[in-house]
Amino acid sequence: MRTIEKISVALPPEMVAAVKDAVEAGEYSSNSEVVRDALRDWTLKRSQQQGAIEDLRRVWQEARSDRRPGVPASEVIDRLERKYQSLATRSPPRP
Repeated sequence: MRTIEKISVALPPEMVAAVKDAVEAGEYSSNSEVVRDALRDWTLKRSQQQGAIEDLRRVWQEARSDRRPGVPASEVIDRLERKYQSLATRSPPRP
C-alpha cells in the first residue's frame, strides 16, 4: 500500500475556483485528485524539458568538437535571401 503524505498548498482564489469547478463538474472526484493530475502533468513536462536540455547540450558539444570547416555566415545569408526573393516574386498559383 502506498503511503500518502498530506501537505498544505496556498492557491490564489482563481485556482481554487478552477479546482472546485472541476470537482463539481464531475471531472475529478476530489480536490486532491485535481492537484495530483496537475502534478503528474508538471512532472512529465519537467522531465521532457530536462531531456531536451540534455539533447541540446549533447548537440552543442558535438558541434564544438567538430573540426570540419563550416559555411560562412555571409554565404548562408546570401542563399536565404535568394530563396525568399524567389518565393516573393513567384506568381500565385492559379485555382
